[in-house]
Amino acid sequence: MKSNRVMIGAIAIAASAPRGIVSGVRADGSNATQLVQQLQQAFATFKDEHTRQLTELKAGINDPLQASKVEKINADIANLQAAIDAHNTKMAAMEMGAGGARPLKDREYSEAFQAHMRRGDAQAALSKGAADDGGYTSPIEWDRTITDKLVIVSPMRALCSVQSVGGTGYKKLVNLRGTTSGWVGETDARDETNTPKLGEQAYGWGEIYANPSATQQMLDDSEINLEQWLAGEVDVEFAYQEGKAFVSGDGTKKPRGLLTYAAGGANLHPLGGIEVIGSGAVGAITGDSILDLVYALPETFTGNAKFAMNRNTMLRIRKLKDSDGNYLWQPSLQAGQPSTLAGYAIADIPDMPGVAANALSIAFGDFKRAYKILDRVGVRVLRDPYTKKPYVMFYTTKRVGGGLENPECMKFMKIAAA
Repeated sequence: MKSNRVMIGAIAIAASAPRGIVSGVRADGSNATQLVQQLQQAFATFKDEHTRQLTELKAGINDPLQASKVEKINADIANLQAAIDAHNTKMAAMEMGAGGARPLKDREYSEAFQAHMRRGDAQAALSKGAADDGGYTSPIEWDRTITDKLVIVSPMRALCSVQSVGGTGYKKLVNLRGTTSGWVGETDARDETNTPKLGEQAYGWGEIYANPSATQQMLDDSEINLEQWLAGEVDVEFAYQEGKAFVSGDGTKKPRGLLTYAAGGANLHPLGGIEVIGSGAVGAITGDSILDLVYALPETFTGNAKFAMNRNTMLRIRKLKDSDGNYLWQPSLQAGQPSTLAGYAIADIPDMPGVAANALSIAFGDFKRAYKILDRVGVRVLRDPYTKKPYVMFYTTKRVGGGLENPECMKFMKIAAA
């Protein structure tokens, strides 16, 4: 857990993506087109230099300077693409803030919440939002703000389906099929046919928390928006913890992550686990294995399919070609569009494993139909001025769940071992 003690004067709200600096060009809206152009030019140079390197290797020439040049260009491409992705995230954030009807702000409760955060008073007004365990629920607008920011900060929330639930748990019935039929004549007897079976899929839950703090004097003297400050602290910390859990969480006091449903495990899903495709080379990925991964996914799920991997894996797949010598990776063609692999968008998920023996380094499929994230309605905040005087701590909690919806919508690539 990151340090919970944060000085207010040093706080920057981190919901916005950072501006990438690449070759002196900032990833803001005014020059997104310039970034895309630079990326395309860099990729064209990369292809030329990589082809020259491969030609020399075939001729028995191993030039370390040429290899270093290719890797440097590859790294520059990664930085440019990261800057474009950051710009795309900002665009999504602005669209989220501008589109759709938002809940009306509860002015009385919001003012009471601010007063309670600063001085600990306004107990009567806060009581209408009190939880059974003695905590305080946050104002609806503040609660919604945190949820919106989590979608922006957390890649898995942006990819997967998210559902709010009001009960203590969530289970889903799964159709295991099994219905049979037959052909009959007009007057033939109709024997009973098999009835489909149903299975039950449960979802793992956990409580995620953040506990930022500040001195009472800072709270008294500060002119900043305390709700905004606390929301910024919470969304960063929650996204950090959630990101790991939604990818590889073991289900103990946290959601069970997507990668834990790989075929071969126990108690995965009524329909089984997610199929695993080999990488085609020991400790590496081949171009053919990428195509095998794509075509292993049933066509009905390819319409909204995406790749997910970390940036180091992207560096490796950028060199892959198909049988005709065409590069499988392609850069963004315009602002707002991600890079693609074999024609499908790529999502950068830092918590995905890197390329190593037996690692599930790439996921491919329809994430919204494959994995569901569950939010227990309401973020709770408890003001604690007693535990660490002179600091006032803001103990903030949210119950989160997650689990596999349908294993047929997703495929994994496993890196071959020696």
